[in-house]
Amino acid sequence: MPLENSIAYPVLYKQVQILDADSSSTISEAFADVFIDRDRQIHIDFDRSQIPQQTSIYEQSGIVLGVGAIDLYSTSGEPGHESRETIPELVRAAQNGGFATVGILPNTQPAIDDIAALEFWRNVRRNHADILKPWGAITKGLEGKQLTDMSELAESVIGFTDGKAISNLLLVRRAMEYIKPLGKPIALFPQNPDLAGSGVIREGKWSLQYGMTGYPAAAETSALAALIELVRLTKTPTHFMRISTAQSVELIAQSKNDGLPITASTTWLHLCHCDRDLDTYDPNLRLMPPLGSEADRLALIAGIRSGAIDAIAIDHTPCAYEEKVVPFEVAPVGAIGLEFAIPVLWQSLVTTGLLTARELWKALSINPAKILGLAQPQLATMFDPNLEWLADAKAIASQAHNSNYIGRSLIGKVL
Repeated sequence: MPLENSIAYPVLYKQVQILDADSSSTISEAFADVFIDRDRQIHIDFDRSQIPQQTSIYEQSGIVLGVGAIDLYSTSGEPGHESRETIPELVRAAQNGGFATVGILPNTQPAIDDIAALEFWRNVRRNHADILKPWGAITKGLEGKQLTDMSELAESVIGFTDGKAISNLLLVRRAMEYIKPLGKPIALFPQNPDLAGSGVIREGKWSLQYGMTGYPAAAETSALAALIELVRLTKTPTHFMRISTAQSVELIAQSKNDGLPITASTTWLHLCHCDRDLDTYDPNLRLMPPLGSEADRLALIAGIRSGAIDAIAIDHTPCAYEEKVVPFEVAPVGAIGLEFAIPVLWQSLVTTGLLTARELWKALSINPAKILGLAQPQLATMFDPNLEWLADAKAIASQAHNSNYIGRSLIGKVL
């Protein structure tokens, strides 16, 4: 397992926290010494007599070594928007952030909606290993009107999604029926566009105080309830993405109790922020769905603990500088996050005791692998929860800087 950073090698870290995948497909926790040789290869079982004398030894390192993280869905700037972020930048951002796999949404230009568009991603795989894995579009041009030839795409994609709401429920039902025999996941974003309207902040106390258009929780939950009924009808394994409300967590938990083949994810920013944090009107926190209330945030965390919420997605979305230097309500939605997510989640959830290290790592690795039908991830991500670093523009891989963490000092870094 190669490791790249500014540390002088060889290095011996003592009592490293190992978060590995066990035979029951959950996260096991152990402590062991870890040796990194001159070639930056990581060794757990090693002959101590072979350790060179000049090896740097860290007695109480506090280091975590975990299985590689897997991001269910993120946006690639390329093809079509290379001025936001290129493929090499996206790959480096994923590696810097500890992600072994990133699912790529089909919202590129051209959209990943036919076999010709997949040729680009075959070239990406040849040039950048197999880190980026594309989703196929459910509808042509992501327009929600006509189904793609999913059987033609199935062999080359990890699943099917439009990455946005599809209003035509009959079309969604047909998509579920077509996808089921293909053995690929379908990922749906539950949103009622009519209820959502032009909302940019969760409807409630803070939307009134900040004077911004509210987005009612019912815009998500009403759509989710309808989609769950389609799962009940078709029995198609379905993933619900970007879950953001406490009521949605309850609906998903009940559906799982009913035996429906449902999985769900929320995004890292919805676990670390709430609508109260929009007092700065920072357009980098303009998300879709908008940040929920503090009660929603805590319900999502509880959902991860209980298993109602299976996974944490990064939903990394690069934007050009000029796109985000506009008022909050007209800014495009989304933020980058691959390089910040693990440190911020650790400090926000593990350090505070809201989640255990095992619960966090399971939601970032093993569960996403199950959802995507990937092999169980291997030990690959070395993380120092105590290393402080400045997340400035020079410290990250992407030319996109649309994150409220840019310029801030963060504690915790993937090595």
